[in-house]
Amino acid sequence: MAEKKSKLADNKTKPTEVSVEEFLNTITPDQKREDSFVLLDMMRKASQEEPILWSNSFVGFGIKRHKSPTTGREADWMRIGFAPRKTNLTLYFGSYVDNLGPALEKLGKFKTGMGCVYVNKLADIDIKVLKGMVEAGAKLK
Repeated sequence: MAEKKSKLADNKTKPTEVSVEEFLNTITPDQKREDSFVLLDMMRKASQEEPILWSNSFVGFGIKRHKSPTTGREADWMRIGFAPRKTNLTLYFGSYVDNLGPALEKLGKFKTGMGCVYVNKLADIDIKVLKGMVEAGAKLK
């Protein structure tokens, strides 16, 4: 009988041993670095886990197996996290982002796509709403 092929994808994005704080201290401009430390503290408290730097650019908390609804492929990925990008702060909520509708209506200035919420800076959004979103995302197992 033929061996059944695993649908677990080999992620290009993988956890590293690099210090998250050291990475965040290299972020420019200052406002993006400051916002990143706010997100780090918020997600650390919500998840009650230590952050992991994924592929030297994503800060993640917890690991969850996500399954693509279209392909059925599975991949291990952070439960919640963020990436301070050149153009924005990318917030990762995985498949949970599909359930954020009511919170997103109150969040402020943002964009969404591919399981992410994109904000330019934390001053553009309601931080209390974001905290609720982060806390709900951190509870997902």
